[in-house]
Amino acid sequence: MLEITPEMIGYIAASLTTASFLPQAIMTLKTRDTEGLSLGMYSLFTSGVFLWLVYGVIIKNNVIIFANSVTLFLASIILAFKLIHTIQKIRNK
Repeated sequence: MLEITPEMIGYIAASLTTASFLPQAIMTLKTRDTEGLSLGMYSLFTSGVFLWLVYGVIIKNNVIIFANSVTLFLASIILAFKLIHTIQKIRNK
């Protein structure tokens, strides 16, 4: 019988929470539409994910490093598009 370890649970949880950003990242890349997204939320979230990644590196926890590396990449894409959209909106006023 397969023994489920805490690390396995961590990888499963990390995979699920990280995968939850794929639909938003894909939609943002396809449509370039970020109107309904909160700049404040994505700025805070991306900063928090970055700090979780730093924390994972410091404590040498591969689950935390894996999850937050991928999530940081996806969240950064969304944040970049939101920033570009916001700057363009300000310039067009």
